[in-house]
Amino acid sequence: MNVMTALIFSFVAGLGISKLSSNTLKKAAHEFQEIIIKLINGIILPLLPLYIFGIFFNMTYTGQVFAVLLVFAKIIGVIFILHIFLLIFQYSIAGFIVHKNPLKLLYVMLPAYFTALGTQSSAATIPVTLKQTEKNGVSEDVAGFVVPLCATIHLSGSTMKIVACALALMIIQGVNFDFSMFAGFILMLGITMIAAPGVPGGAIMASLGVLQSILGFDESAQALMIALYIAMDSFGTACNVTGDGAIALIVNKISSHKKRETIV
Repeated sequence: MNVMTALIFSFVAGLGISKLSSNTLKKAAHEFQEIIIKLINGIILPLLPLYIFGIFFNMTYTGQVFAVLLVFAKIIGVIFILHIFLLIFQYSIAGFIVHKNPLKLLYVMLPAYFTALGTQSSAATIPVTLKQTEKNGVSEDVAGFVVPLCATIHLSGSTMKIVACALALMIIQGVNFDFSMFAGFILMLGITMIAAPGVPGGAIMASLGVLQSILGFDESAQALMIALYIAMDSFGTACNVTGDGAIALIVNKISSHKKRETIV
């Protein structure tokens, strides 16, 4: 089966297992998950640098490397600015809901941001994210539920980065596109990101099926996407985990409000 068929099958099977509460299928799914994670960590990720080296080696041979790297540098700058805007936007909403200064809330989360820059993994940054989220006034129970969950399903920075990179590559290559195409791509990508593993490069690997089926990316275009994504993976991960703190603040406010209603 192709990648898109595999993704759809995964969602159908996952929802079915959850609905049926089948312990046999659930145990098999968890064991299969461990196999895939070991495959990604043990084989795919160690070979990615060699794969990317081959991509740039080929571009050097064809004389494209300087032009591509120049465009990559511009894209990285634009995406970094978009990440800062997204974080300010998220914490402005959270600050308004909890009646706190959003910039102070964001400042407290900076250790998690810089840790994610180094680890490039949302899962590996969970302990720091938990600690800083609790410092922002989130209860231990809410933080312990929201942060690990968001580490696997809240990939706003990665999603934004993939969309921006895909749009840039299509413009560079002169590929025709329209709003409806990208609207469908963004919606499907948002769903696909829920299934992306919280490991370095997991988001771009999960999105290859959507890139191919909706945007028509061939193998060379997908290779460029992987190279561009991995080159700045840490920025997307840092945006993801820092945004988790904003979501935890909102959930904590809703949780405390419901508790007061229950008491009354």
